[in-house]
Amino acid sequence: MPTPFWSACAVLALAAVVAVPALADGLKDEIAPTGKLRVAIAISPAGGASWSTKTEAGYAGVPVDLGKEMAAQLGVPVDYVAYQNSGQITDAAGKGAWDVTWLPKDPEREIRMMFGPIYEVADATYIVKVGSAVTNFATLDQPGIKVAAVNATTTMRGAVAHLKNAKVTGYQTYDEIFGLLKSGEIDAFALSRDQLNKMAQKLPGTKVLDETFKKTVTAVAVPLGHSQALAFATKFMNEAVTNGTLRKAYDNNGLKDTPIRTE
Repeated sequence: MPTPFWSACAVLALAAVVAVPALADGLKDEIAPTGKLRVAIAISPAGGASWSTKTEAGYAGVPVDLGKEMAAQLGVPVDYVAYQNSGQITDAAGKGAWDVTWLPKDPEREIRMMFGPIYEVADATYIVKVGSAVTNFATLDQPGIKVAAVNATTTMRGAVAHLKNAKVTGYQTYDEIFGLLKSGEIDAFALSRDQLNKMAQKLPGTKVLDETFKKTVTAVAVPLGHSQALAFATKFMNEAVTNGTLRKAYDNNGLKDTPIRTE
């Protein structure tokens, strides 16, 4: 017959076994309430550390790979929710449409979602059209100059604050702005330098300006009030930096020469 001591130990052991799944279930209820991890991604042919691309098989990109790995750790399927830009992801943050995302942060977004660790720091600048007389920020920031940016993004807000005389207009997609720059209907496009360098390769004669007007920082994010989800995402990203998961995601998406910048 069991002694009171061993009976008490058995009760404590059972409680511990029950408590772990309960904690896990609580996290899953918050971070994957539909039974799937819904990863919000912004689509752009330029790719990079925060954009994703549409492929014949589905989607590709650093956020795509990170979302797949996070879902695997949670033990749930992954479901990608695609948007035209990061501004649309921000607008959907309070609508229950997605569970986690990776995107640039700024003060405006920090009041609409919760951010974890930074994993990319990028320089924002401008690319100017073929035949332009613009050579630097001073010659760019003139009345009559038309500058495009992806609508409602941190880069657009940075360009609006930076340029006092040139007109900044927001467009929904990278593709639309690419076409306008190619046809010469706009004078310049504001975006991160790495993406603009790729664009310049596709549009010979365009020029990426040497100066930088903004440092764009990118991080994992969850909707407001999802504290358990944020704690898990923070742990996930910290481990991804140290265990090679993030490096592998970079390498798999054409960023082998791009360093991981957390500050």
